[in-house]
Amino acid sequence: MRLSYRWLWAVLAVVVAVVAATVIPLTAAASTVHVASTVHVASPARQQASCLPAGAAKPVILLVHGAWADTSSWNGEIAELRAEGFDARAIANPLQGLTTDSQYVADYVKDIKGPVILVGHSYGGAVISQAAVGLDNVKGLVYVDASAPAPGEANGALTGATSVLKKLTPAQLYFTTDYPGAPAGARELYLNENIFVSDFASSLPASQARLLWATQRGASTAAFTTPSTQAAWRTIPSWYFISTGDRIITPQSELSMAHRAHSHITVFKGGSHLTLISNPQAVTKVIMSAACSLH
Repeated sequence: MRLSYRWLWAVLAVVVAVVAATVIPLTAAASTVHVASTVHVASPARQQASCLPAGAAKPVILLVHGAWADTSSWNGEIAELRAEGFDARAIANPLQGLTTDSQYVADYVKDIKGPVILVGHSYGGAVISQAAVGLDNVKGLVYVDASAPAPGEANGALTGATSVLKKLTPAQLYFTTDYPGAPAGARELYLNENIFVSDFASSLPASQARLLWATQRGASTAAFTTPSTQAAWRTIPSWYFISTGDRIITPQSELSMAHRAHSHITVFKGGSHLTLISNPQAVTKVIMSAACSLH
């Protein structure tokens, strides 16, 4: 039996209200937490040669996409990393809920021999934060315009006060549908075309953004409302790539999470929530910094 739209809007309204009430205050985090390093990047610059010594074992780079995206969003980074001799792979994030999505990634990592660098974009950041806990071969975490929740926080609560996801109603933001096996009350969310083009992918040509909108993967509401239970960034070194043009997870919220995690921070002037697609060389440079920190 299909759920009534009145009930659905009530659920989504609660999600938005929770988001608005639980954003980490940037000023408090910045004044009390030491940041390992901050780098301001004005334009993409490819690192021409691997920074690892000749003959040194390179870590596997495992890339985890976020909501309304798929593995192809990492194509640019994979091409760059493979050209530098890294085993770079993108794993299909189920987008069904933080607990099961994290376990899916963790199970994949367990079968990799040798060191791993986990890279998460957007919601993928929440997934790697939980998936990496207890995995000794994960040596670094890279957050790309991503969320990094602490235990008890839900991914959807970390978008920031000025995010477009806060300003509009669920009907303005999403097309929603049922899906098989959904938890009670969960729905599949797809971004509406105007939001995807003008806010989610604003650093891309409109024609490319529309194609990505048409091929987006839906994300369950459970991906945004399931609380995190563990935070690997407390014990594993992390790097944070932050685009000043991100309208989905605000730079202020990302900076707050990066400070809390003691991350190495790169601030990229411009971009969007899909800077990983529009400027893959800049993102790759940060990933390589994490990989090369192992030696």
